[in-house]
Amino acid sequence: MIYLLAINYYSSQLIAKLINSISPNQVVEYQIIIVNNSPDEQSIQDLKTDKVVILESGENLGFGKACNLGLNWIYQQNQKAIVWLINPDAYLLPEALEKVPALFQNHPELSILGTIIYTTTGEIWFAGGEFIPKNGAIIPKTIDNQNSNIPYLKTDWVSGCSLLINLQKFPVCPQFDPEYFLYYEDFDFCQRYAKQGHLIAITNQIGVVHQPSAITGKNAFLKFQHSTYSYLLTMEKYTSKIVLLLRLVRLLLNAIYLIPLKPKVALGKLVGISLYLRRVF
Repeated sequence: MIYLLAINYYSSQLIAKLINSISPNQVVEYQIIIVNNSPDEQSIQDLKTDKVVILESGENLGFGKACNLGLNWIYQQNQKAIVWLINPDAYLLPEALEKVPALFQNHPELSILGTIIYTTTGEIWFAGGEFIPKNGAIIPKTIDNQNSNIPYLKTDWVSGCSLLINLQKFPVCPQFDPEYFLYYEDFDFCQRYAKQGHLIAITNQIGVVHQPSAITGKNAFLKFQHSTYSYLLTMEKYTSKIVLLLRLVRLLLNAIYLIPLKPKVALGKLVGISLYLRRVF
């Protein structure tokens, strides 16, 4: 069984497009789980069918906590399932779902698998992630270096926009760190489980299309507040203190520079830095 897990935050029209990207003649057994982070959005209820389950969060939990709610529910239903975490502003390419069971059946060593992610113009938006601890660089790749005959390549991290989890590889239900409200929770998720010995990989045999920032781009202040806080938290967890300090100073100087040019972006970064420092001290 494959469970597609999407987090809704005022994005019912986008999720409808995601649902419609799955062929009605689909032979693969699947179910779509929507965690509703916007309880006052009534239109999301129109999507409920025998294939679509809606879990009410009661409030905006943020991405990580909402994912955990969905993962826990799925784990209770089927501890050997495949969970496909997918953004509401993404949709499947033809035959993407059909390829999932065979890929995991042929490669049971996989724990967390990312897919190639394309933009709406057909360009590669994500093809694996690299991490350089000595300088804190978190690098998303936008070039597909995989030979088409290679089922997957090991990578440092994969995007939560389209991330498959093989539940039977986990003795307890995998969880995102609830400290992350938004951004970098996928990176942290991969880093934590890689350290536990899980294989993190990317495949070019499965693809989705993503509309970047279709949701989070609506509010620049909150976008940069959350991304700045999460970024500094990530630097704290996975780099040295000197790298963290240098990155923090660079963020601060950049925010000050942007005040007259992009005040909402600058203010978001400054608030994110402030929240992080308040947490530390």
